[in-house]
Amino acid sequence: MGIGEDFAHAVAAKDRAALERLLAPDVDFKGLTPGRLWEATGPGEVAEVIFGSWFEPSDTIESLVAVETGAAVGDTERVSYRLDLSNDRGPQVVEQQAYHRCADGRITHLRVLCSGFRPR
Repeated sequence: MGIGEDFAHAVAAKDRAALERLLAPDVDFKGLTPGRLWEATGPGEVAEVIFGSWFEPSDTIESLVAVETGAAVGDTERVSYRLDLSNDRGPQVVEQQAYHRCADGRITHLRVLCSGFRPR
């Protein structure tokens, strides 16, 4: 598995420690969800955005439905992943596209675009 796929699996498992291990100490993160732009620097801040705001404790991720990786542009790679989940609104699906750059086996630059939770 490559680092993009590892990232998708860490998100799907809601595994904060695994996610933080993938990120460089000074990772530059920006994310776009419906209605909001998110910014963070550092593994802890990024994990807090993803697991403290995007996926709340009440969101049960049931499965990682699809993962697709590949080169995007120059030194930037991409990963796309889709998750089935459930919460108090019922069964949901969400897809995210992430673009990342790495150095020394860790993500240094991360941009994520999220579809938002949609009814399944």
